[in-house]
Parts: sequence; C-alpha cells; structure tokens
Amino acid sequence: MVKVAEEWLNICGGCECSILDIGAPLLDLLPSLEFVHMPVLMDHKYHGQTGEGDPNVIEIPEADVGIISGGIRNEKEKHVAEAMRKSCKTLIALGSCACYGGIPALANMDSLEDLYTLVYKEGKTTEPSETPSQNLPPLLDRVYGLDEVVTVDVYIPGCPTNPALIVQAITGLLEGKPFEMPERSVCDECPVKRQEKAEVSLKRPLDDAEFDREGPWENTRCLNEQGILCLGPVTKAGCATEDAKGEKVPRCIQGYMPCRGCFGPIRKGANPMVDMMGALSSIGLNPREVEDRRATFNRYIGAQNRLRPLPKRPGV
Repeated sequence: MVKVAEEWLNICGGCECSILDIGAPLLDLLPSLEFVHMPVLMDHKYHGQTGEGDPNVIEIPEADVGIISGGIRNEKEKHVAEAMRKSCKTLIALGSCACYGGIPALANMDSLEDLYTLVYKEGKTTEPSETPSQNLPPLLDRVYGLDEVVTVDVYIPGCPTNPALIVQAITGLLEGKPFEMPERSVCDECPVKRQEKAEVSLKRPLDDAEFDREGPWENTRCLNEQGILCLGPVTKAGCATEDAKGEKVPRCIQGYMPCRGCFGPIRKGANPMVDMMGALSSIGLNPREVEDRRATFNRYIGAQNRLRPLPKRPGV
C-alpha cells in the first residue's frame, strides 16, 4: 500500500478536479493507494485534530508520494510546502501553478508594494486602507514555483493538467519506473496543415480561426499562419487526447482554440518569449504586434524569475 499526501497552495482547485476526472482508471489505482492527507477530500488539521499539537509546527503524515498543486505566495504556503517535502519520499508538482507559478505569477511584473497600493490604498472599488495583517499570513515578495522553495522530483504541468498524465506518473511510481515528459512541442502533436508562411498579419486575440470542423485536421491551416497567436511552437507537449475520430489532438485545438502555453517551456532553461518571437518572425509575422508581450508569452510561467518588475522610466 502506497501512502499519498496531497496539498493545494496558491491554486484555484482545477488540478484537484483533474484527479477526480481520472475516472475509471482511478478505481484501478485506489486499491494500491492510501490517502493520508488531502484537504480537498478529508478533514486533517495541521496542528492536531483538536488543536493539541504545536501551533508552530505543521504536521503532515509520512507518505511515500506527495502531490502539491499551486505555487507559493505567502509564508503559510511556504511552510506547508516545506512540511510536505520533509514528510514525503517523492514529491510531485501538479499543474502549471506548482511547476511555474501559473496565472497568479503574472503579479510578479509588479512589486509587492505596488500591488498593495493598487488593491488596498488606491483601488477604485474599495475604501483606502492599510495592508491587512491581523490573522493573515504575510505575502512573500513574489509568487514562487514549488521548486524554488523545495526539491521537486516529478513535474506534471497543465492548467489544469491532463488526467492521463497523473495516472501515468502514479502508475510509474507504483511500478518503480521514472516518469518524465518528452522534450517535444505542442506543434509536434498538432495535425493541422503548415505552409510555413503567414499571408495575413496578427489578428485580435479573440478573432475566430478558420477550422474545417467536418473534414480531417489536415484541412485546417496552422493557426499562427492564420494570424491567430498560438503558443504551440514553444510549449511542452502532453495535453493531446483522442478526439471523436480516434486521432490524438492537442486539447485547445480540439476545442477550436489556440494553445495558450499552460504546459510551460519545452525544456528547462528555455526562454519561450524569445523563442516565440523567433517562431513568428520565421513565418513573416511581426512579434511587435503582440500586445503586452511579456505577459502574453509568459502567461503561465512567471515564476523562476521569468517575470519581474521593470525599472521605472524617469518621470513615470
């Protein structure tokens, strides 16, 4: 019996839904698993079930596998991540927020003081007030990915991630096999037609792309070549699932939408913003036409210092 502990930190809860969305394969795994800590499903306190524990020590039961979704934004989340690492033999970062900071890490473009000023001191919809501090964990200086605070053994990106990847990772751990995602791009798994040349300029982000919804995917042209910004060239593959015709197709493309980049960089150390600007230029598009390029190209990956406040220009 493998003991499993799971925690959610700076997160929306979508990755927990992915665990439930595993469906029937989860039933096959359950006899081999014992969940000893999982706040989304069970009542397990940090300091003893009746508060009898040390209030300064977070108690996480010992587990063979630990799963953490969400990045780290405040002191409490940092301490919980450290407690999970201490109690778990193998630690899995589940979802884009845990792996790369996710959408919350867009806040890393501004300093903490600027964010406090915007939200509490000059917000148009709130009365000006000082930063709240009573009974609240203080915020860290920025949003951190999990591996910036503790050692991570397995990464499963996505917003939310593909349930099949969770099954593969846990099954591999049960069988003593390593789990690693290949260094391939979404484009490597995308069946649409490419002519390596755009005949239009970039369009508005929400403009409709042209899809052949009845015929094969090869009848639909690459979205970037249609002028619809798609981050497939610089995003790690792994989201593809079988469509109604049994063909593996990236999840967003199946939904007739461009890739937004939630699976993160193809390889560690890559710079998707620079690489994406090169990909657009190679087919004749002008990356300068992309509004708010820093945020757009780093939408899910703002931790690990990819996003940081820019020096303020004189007079601004």
